[in-house]
Amino acid sequence: MVIQVKENREEVIQALCNVIEKAAKENIDKNGTFNIGVSGGSLVSFLVAGLPKIKTDFRKWRIFFCDERIVPVENADSTYGVYKEKLIDTKAVPLNPEQFIVIKQNVTPEEAANAYEEDIKKYVPLNPLPQFDMLLLGMGPDGHTCSLFPGHKLLSETSRWVAPITDSPKPPPSRITLTFPVINNAKVCVFAITGKDKAEMIKKIHGNKENLPAGRVKPVSGQVHWIVDKEAGAHI
Repeated sequence: MVIQVKENREEVIQALCNVIEKAAKENIDKNGTFNIGVSGGSLVSFLVAGLPKIKTDFRKWRIFFCDERIVPVENADSTYGVYKEKLIDTKAVPLNPEQFIVIKQNVTPEEAANAYEEDIKKYVPLNPLPQFDMLLLGMGPDGHTCSLFPGHKLLSETSRWVAPITDSPKPPPSRITLTFPVINNAKVCVFAITGKDKAEMIKKIHGNKENLPAGRVKPVSGQVHWIVDKEAGAHI
């Protein structure tokens, strides 16, 4: 585990982008592509601010979603919709819609999860599980990550790569999510977190006092980075 405690939000964004730039270069040089999974929430604003400053061949990027809500792209709850509005449509970076692997529309969560697994098979190397080059993860105030919530049965899912969820405790209830076997098979997982409202939860996770979802992100043969500001990392 790599922990960086930074002075402020701007330094967190810079450190996050340094990690992304390094991983992108390594994987593009080696394999010709960079398979990265992204999350919603504050991460979107971090990437909007930081990605234009990094040196990379964005044409070689392929962007997946660590989880996604089963809503139309136009809906405010659509994670892809937010990236489209703030990153693609603004042309902040030279990424086009075809580089984003989005969920199937107008289907059930089960069908969306199955279709997303097929897309992952198509693009991500298997060993035998899919191995993403990098997953950018979020952490909710309850310690959830992706759409894996405390006490939920999906925490023990081992056979599926992408699972449907119809009873999310956080609305909207219908989603798909990567599962822990795939998350923990990634080469690099990254949490970038700011704000004093996250400090107590980070303390719990790093103190191993509770078996919280975000604390279960432990790549089998990769690295997990926690990049936090002084307020969020006050108790580390």
